[in-house]
Amino acid sequence: MPLGLRVAQSLSEAAGILAADPRARLLSGGTLVMRDVNEGRLTEGTLLRITDPAFRQMQVSGNRIELGAGVTMAAVLANRELGFLHAPARAVGGPAIRNMATIGGNLFAETPYGDFTVALLALDAQVMVLAGYGSARAVPLEEFLAGRARGEARLVAGVQFNRPQNPADFRFVKVSRVKPKGLSVLSIAAHLPGSASRIGPARVAYGAMAPMPIRARGVERALEGKALDAAGIAAARAVALEGVSPATDAIATDWYRREVLPVHLARLLGERG
Repeated sequence: MPLGLRVAQSLSEAAGILAADPRARLLSGGTLVMRDVNEGRLTEGTLLRITDPAFRQMQVSGNRIELGAGVTMAAVLANRELGFLHAPARAVGGPAIRNMATIGGNLFAETPYGDFTVALLALDAQVMVLAGYGSARAVPLEEFLAGRARGEARLVAGVQFNRPQNPADFRFVKVSRVKPKGLSVLSIAAHLPGSASRIGPARVAYGAMAPMPIRARGVERALEGKALDAAGIAAARAVALEGVSPATDAIATDWYRREVLPVHLARLLGERG
């Protein structure tokens, strides 16, 4: 059967439709799904749109931030309260793409896309998911990504995470060969709470250094309780490649990604807030 279109008025209704129809695909911003349609990879099934306002809602007051899966990168950039996320949002395509690309869609983007998800991983975000009719439940982003790798189909309602106490504690860099909107050679996000003399529980994440965004656990261990001085940065750089498995693609070879990652990690850690 040719592609059809359905509209769900609530997140619960949408989750039920997706659970009942394995060929249904959620159409949010369309930057991923419509590319598959236009390039002939998706020719049958159902495209599903959601009109529930909660899908695009933002709660940014206070320490706990909640962003609906349908929130666009342009909406993130337009919100001053989310200034610490402007760099990863700006890393997603150009202005036209950012007007369409959504937070939920970025969670499903294949490497070397998905830069915003790298930032969420460093912020210890939780994903609100629905596996069918019913209410959403919170799943750690790392667990969600592992389920995505296994092919689990769940509707993403939104994401939640704590605001960094100091915006300078959160850092992000995207390395690309084409400026300003090229695909990632790699990306790095780091949440480094604490002080200049002693870093607290650090979270560091990489993009394009594995089939999907990953935690840099060796770097996190090297940084925790240390100062961001030359010795601390050198210790983190020494274990920068622990756990990575980058691909060779049209953007860069795996060798090149391994060569430049420690350099850019050291530069990111050496930034002054």
